[in-house]
This record gives sequence, structure tokens and C-alpha cells, in this order.
Amino acid sequence: MDLAQFFADLDARPWAGYEHAYGSAADVPDCLRALAGDDEEAADEALGDLYASILHQGSVYEASAQAVPFLARLAAMGIRTADLLALLGGIAEGGTEFDGDGDGRNDGAAASAEAGEGDGPGESDEAACRRAVVGQLPLLLDSVGSDDAEVRQCAVWAAAMTGAAGRVLPVLRERAAVEKVPLVRAELLSALAQLDPAGTASAATEAIGPDQPAELRITALLACVDTGLPWGRSHHGAMLSLLPAEGLMTGRVVQYHGEPLLHVTDALLLRDTDEDRDAAFTLLDAALSSDSPEACEEAVRAAESACQLSRSAPQRLAAPLLALATGPRGADVPSAQQALKLLGALAAPAADTLARLAEGEGDAADGALAVLVAVAPERAAPLLARNPAERPRALDAACGGHFEAAPVLPYDSGLLAALRQWLTTLRPGGNSPFRLTALLESWGADAADAVPELCAALPRFPQLVPKVLAAVCPPGQRGAVGEVLRTAARSGPAEDRFEAARALYALTGDDTLLLATVAARLADDRNGIREAAAAAAELGPAAAGLVPALRAAFNAPDAHRNIPEMQADIEIAAALHRITGDPAEAVPVLTGVLSDTEMTWTRWAFVQATRVAAGLGTVPEDGPLVPALEALLTDPAQAPGAVLALLALAPGRLDAGRAAGLLLDAAESGTAPVEALEALVALGPEAGTEDVRGRLVRLAGQDLRLEVSGVLGTAVLVDERARVRARAAARALGGGAASAG
Repeated sequence: MDLAQFFADLDARPWAGYEHAYGSAADVPDCLRALAGDDEEAADEALGDLYASILHQGSVYEASAQAVPFLARLAAMGIRTADLLALLGGIAEGGTEFDGDGDGRNDGAAASAEAGEGDGPGESDEAACRRAVVGQLPLLLDSVGSDDAEVRQCAVWAAAMTGAAGRVLPVLRERAAVEKVPLVRAELLSALAQLDPAGTASAATEAIGPDQPAELRITALLACVDTGLPWGRSHHGAMLSLLPAEGLMTGRVVQYHGEPLLHVTDALLLRDTDEDRDAAFTLLDAALSSDSPEACEEAVRAAESACQLSRSAPQRLAAPLLALATGPRGADVPSAQQALKLLGALAAPAADTLARLAEGEGDAADGALAVLVAVAPERAAPLLARNPAERPRALDAACGGHFEAAPVLPYDSGLLAALRQWLTTLRPGGNSPFRLTALLESWGADAADAVPELCAALPRFPQLVPKVLAAVCPPGQRGAVGEVLRTAARSGPAEDRFEAARALYALTGDDTLLLATVAARLADDRNGIREAAAAAAELGPAAAGLVPALRAAFNAPDAHRNIPEMQADIEIAAALHRITGDPAEAVPVLTGVLSDTEMTWTRWAFVQATRVAAGLGTVPEDGPLVPALEALLTDPAQAPGAVLALLALAPGRLDAGRAAGLLLDAAESGTAPVEALEALVALGPEAGTEDVRGRLVRLAGQDLRLEVSGVLGTAVLVDERARVRARAAARALGGGAASAG
């Protein structure tokens, strides 16, 4: 094929008008030229750029579909054929998952794409991309028979991703009958299982036998579990015999990469039957007992996933995890210690081992101490006191593990003494100042002895120390500490003076300097308006003189606000209501926020707005705010706040039965489950129908955890809280105690 014609066709397209992940796709032609060039390094970079722009983290765009014919032409010319077939497969996949039947992630889209139907301006980017790759099926299917094994493997995967089973399956079956290369055989089996799970079940079962190549066996096991076949002794034995299994998923087997054991156990648990749960836990128990450290590492990761997926997993897996973490094999499997965090009180038998390890030095000791914080915090505090500056992971765990969390380590006199000493030498930078001050603040008056060190550290940490001083200062020192804060509130940058004045007000009730610093921030610091408005709200009617400044700080009503600006406007509206007692100014602001459908992807601004709305008192039911709140009821993330606001503002407009159903939908989906259940209780007995109570009992008793996003362990905590709230809600709504399951 003539490259000159290729480049001419490429340049004839209006690439600058197409969009990809980073905006205009004007750079795509240069990437395609580089792929066709002789500079191998430049071609590698261009391929990476294409993955980043037209297949960004699995998402596709208008430019992705436009690029497909050119990628296919280069592949047909023999230019990086395997790489480009893999890229085409990713574009066909389009960032969506295969459905439970295995015959395509979007049956309608796949069928219409195969038939050549539905092309038009209303078509989604995903459908357009699928259609574009289906248009290249002649190339893909021809490449299934390539002499190059890597090309064959990529072609098989890409063809399967089109979902065009009618055209793809005969070719793949024909190739599977003659293929000899294990990785390509594995890819073929994976593709056939996706496109025709029922028709592939027999072949998958046969392929798990010990006479087959390991790459094929592991893929067959994954196909068996994904197609819903019963998990029996032969599957169990085959899986264990293949551990460690990660290294088997090499080459371009895309569908099942990296974590075969985790995939199997998760799939079994998601079937949600007693038989399959027992099969998953039995498999993990055996894997955690392996003599191979690598196999144990894989088993620990699978066990962590199981604990986050199944409520019964921690109890069932506690014994093998404890045996691994505290036994002679634990030194070779450091991840086993970290997994104990997910066991909670069940990990208490490991406290002695963790404490012994934490007495050492270096990262290993720090990691063991971080786990001990979760397992036995009262034993962790004295150990952390020995050298807190050298234990960043343990200090992080003591403060809850992430910046939104509250500290979890109880007061300890020895640790307080160590933190006081550290304060004398601590310098700005890193996370340590935030962690140290958060811990002191959480101890309140118990940390009063640290007042001298905090006062001395105030100039170094003018935005961190003031609120800590207000929290820990004993009554007898309020005068002296107040003078320190008063001095700090009179000089320095506006944000520093503001924090000192706010702490002074909290400590002494003196609002003079706070009023002045709030006025200054409202006038001169656009980035500090939200905090200033919140402080004005705390002052209430005493801040009447700030009303003009608050009004002037609003963003223009017709401006396109970003999220911080939207949140600042909400705080200003709340402040004006708290100061004046009149909701008239707040209503249009909150209505504007809640009606901004372009911003619904940000949950927290809407949650903040509904919370403020709930405190407004009486507003006209025929005004704009109530309909704006009603429109949020069907959004699972916003339903709890909307229900509480409507209960406060217009209870007569709220259908308790419908609202209860929507709140339970939100809770069951894992979207703000605790908040949804609290709002459900607020609806009162009227919402406690037999169906609602039954759903609450099931929610509390089910084995599968709610699908809550978050860092490791956070989802487990939210699910546990939701389970407790579901039981309480069932009782409150007249259903008695919910079963724990």
C-alpha cells in the first residue's frame, strides 16, 4: 500500500475539529506519521500518546472512531501490526464491560454494528467506535491466521471485542482446531467463552486437565468460573496446582490479566450462594497455606479482596491469615501483616507478634506498628512514642489513614511527651505537621501540657496550630493563650490572621478580630471566600456588618462557576440566612446550584446545598427551590439530602412511600448508604411498609457488601456502618430487630 496516499488521506481529515481525551485531536496525524516512520523510539512514544489520547484509561472519543481506519491500514501494511490490532481491540471494547451472558457488552450495539445499522449523528462515541472496528473485521479475521503468533493473539482478542459473534465465532473455532501456540490457544478459548459461553463450556472443562499447557489451563479455569459452571474438586485442584499463577498471564491475554486467583474467588463470591462461598474460602484457605511465598502473596491479595466483598470473609479467613502473618512464613510474605487490618478485632491474636516486630527499626517495623494501630491501638501508642518522627506509616494509621478521617489512637501520656518534643524541632513540609496536630487536637484537654510547645510552633505553622490551641487549652490558660492568638491575628498574611482570629473566637468568644479578618478575606482573597463565609455564619447576627461584603462576594449568577466557586456561593447563602434570619437571598442561590445539571458529577456541592436548604425553615412551596429538590430525588447520590430538605421545607409535597423506595435504592447500590438510611428513618413510621422492612432486613443480613468506593478498608467500614443502620432502621420503622445473617 502506498504510504504517500495514506498520508494524503490522513491530511484530508479535519483532525483539529475532532475531540479526544485532551481536547482537539490535531496531534493524531503526527502520531500516525511517527508510527509509520523509521524511528523506533519515536514510534513507541507515538503509540503511548495514542493510548493516552484516543483510548484514555479505556475511554473512547470521537477521534477514536476517526482513527480506526488509519490504524487498520497501517496494520495491514505490516507496520506494528500486533500493537495496532491490540489498540483496535481496546477501541472496540470502548471502556465498557461484557455483560453476564458473555455475548457482548451491549448486545444491541454489537448487533446493529455487525449489520451496519444505526450510523448517524445521534450515535454515541462508544457505538461509533465499535462500528468502526467492526468495519475492519476482514483485516482482523484474516490476521487470525497470520504466521506471527503475536499477531494472531492480538487479532483474536480484537475480533472478540467487536461482539460480532455471527462473523467472528466460525473463524475463531476454525483456528482453535489447529492452533498450537499455548498463549494463542488461551486467547482463543477466552474469546470463545466471551462470545459463546454455553458453547464453550465443554472445551473449557476439558482444558483444565494436567496434560494441557499451564497458560491454557489457567484461562480455562477463568472461563469456567465466568460462564457459571459449578466449581468442583477438579477446578479446586487445578487452581492450586497452578499457583503462583500471575506469571502465566503473559503476552497479550487481555481479558484475564494479573490476578487469576483473585478473579476466581471474587467470581465465586459474587454468585452469592453458600456452596460457592464455601468453595472460595476453601480455595483461599489452601492457597494461604502454600509453601510458596509467591503463591501466598497472590492468596493474600485475593483474601483482601474477599474481605471487602463478603461480610463473612473476615471470620472465615482470619485463621489462615493469622497463621501466615504470625508464623515462620510471615517474614517472606510481608503483605500478610497488612491484610490483618481488614480483620478488625479478629486479628487480636497477632498483637504480640506485631508488637515484637514494631520494636525494630526501618520500614518493616513501621509497617508492623501501623497494623498494630488497627489491631490493638492501646499497645501501639507506647511504641509510637519511642520515635514518632521515624514512623510515618504508623502516624498515618493513627490519624485514620487518610486526611478526611478522624484520628483513632487514644490518648497516651508517653506519646504526648514524644509529640511535644517533636514539635520543638518540626519544620514545615510533608504530612507530619498535619498528622501531629490532628492527633493533639483529637485528644482535646488531655493534650493541655502541649500548650507551650504549640505556642512556640505557632509562627512556623500559623494555619495549623491555632485551632489545636483552642481545642487543647485548659480554662486556666485561656487568657495567656488568647493573647498569643490575638497577637497572631493582628499581623501576617490574611489567611494566617484569619485562622488565629477564628481560634481566638472559639476560645474566648471575642469576635472583634474575626469580624475584621473575615471582611478582609471577603474583599481581597477569592480563594478564601468559602472559609470566610462559614466563619460569618458561625457568628450569626453579630456579623450583620458583613452582609454587604458577603453579597459582594457572590459570583455572577450567569457565570460558569467551577466547583470551589459554587461551594463558596452556597456558604455565602447559608451565612446570609444565619445572620439575617431571612431565607430570601439564599433560595435563588441554592436553586441555581441544584438546577445546574451540567455540574451533577460533583456530589459534594449538591450535598452541601441540600444541607443548607434543610435549615432554611419555611419557604414558599410554589417557589423554585422545592421543585429543584424534588428533581434530585431520583439521583441516588442526592436523594438523602433532598429528602431531608423537603421534610424540613415542604413535607406535604413528599410522598413517603416513593421516597422510601428511592432511599433504599440508593442504600442498596452503595451510594451514600448511611445517609440514605438515616433519611429513611427521618421519614417516620409512615415509610415502614412491609416491603421496606423486608428490604432493610435483607440489606442487614446479606453476605455481599455494598459496592462502596474508597481506599482499602474504607469501604468495609462504610458497609459495617450501613449494616448497623439498616438494623436500627428496621426497628425504628416497626420491623423489630433485623437479622444479622
